[in-house]
Amino acid sequence: MRYGIRPRKSLGQNFLISGNVLDRIVAAAEIRSGDTVVEIGPGVGVLTRRLALAGARVIALELDRRLLPLLEETLADLSGVEVVQGDALEVDFRALLAERGLTGTFKVVANLPYYITSPLIARLLEEGHPFELAVVMVQREVAERLVAGPGTKAYGAFSVLVQYYTQPASVLRVSRRNFSPPPEVDSTVILMRRLKEPRVKVNSAPAFFAVVRGAFGQRRKMLPSALEGAGLGLDKRFWMQVCEIAGIDPKRRGETLSIGEFGQLADAYTKYHGNPFAGK
Repeated sequence: MRYGIRPRKSLGQNFLISGNVLDRIVAAAEIRSGDTVVEIGPGVGVLTRRLALAGARVIALELDRRLLPLLEETLADLSGVEVVQGDALEVDFRALLAERGLTGTFKVVANLPYYITSPLIARLLEEGHPFELAVVMVQREVAERLVAGPGTKAYGAFSVLVQYYTQPASVLRVSRRNFSPPPEVDSTVILMRRLKEPRVKVNSAPAFFAVVRGAFGQRRKMLPSALEGAGLGLDKRFWMQVCEIAGIDPKRRGETLSIGEFGQLADAYTKYHGNPFAGK
């Protein structure tokens, strides 16, 4: 490719080359003049440029040092862009913004390397970073998990995590032919809009997510059996009582529970057993 830089498979580099898809991503991000956007993995800067021209202040976070000179050169005419070398799985987003005098919320836009998609989204949500919305390109299978509902094959603990904190929606399906080099799978652009409050009110978020992970840990088992092996301090007999307190049939499996029902189950657990996560 230009500048003699070849995409690295080890970094999951598949550069988006479709102008129409790039424009759809920018539109989905609802850029207003002065918005702060953290772009993760700017690649060769084609999306970065569109974000800046739409009025955003863009902090482009790039892991690959080889791309920094290219980005500095090709984006030099844009005053609202700063390229920062760093790993999105490790960078302190609050410090990144505070060092530049930026406060309040920000937006995340990314054509994510597939191997960091789940850990990065989980980190943004679990660590409470104040993003307003995120528009991310992800592998189609991951997109299905993000928006999946109870009773579907794709529904799991990751679905619950994302939907507890955000309202996810599919924006656009993207063929592998829109990338250079083409990946082995097709992609989907997902919009995750941060909710002002978590989707359900629970006594303890850590207990809630521990119950969710336990229920999906052995997803083919009924709730008491699955949760017995989750390390939460109760055996099958007591989990049957917790289900009764929560008003949930103990013969159900975790994959059939809505987020609200998981909240009922977690609250019943902390009332019955106490909250082992207090203070965490």
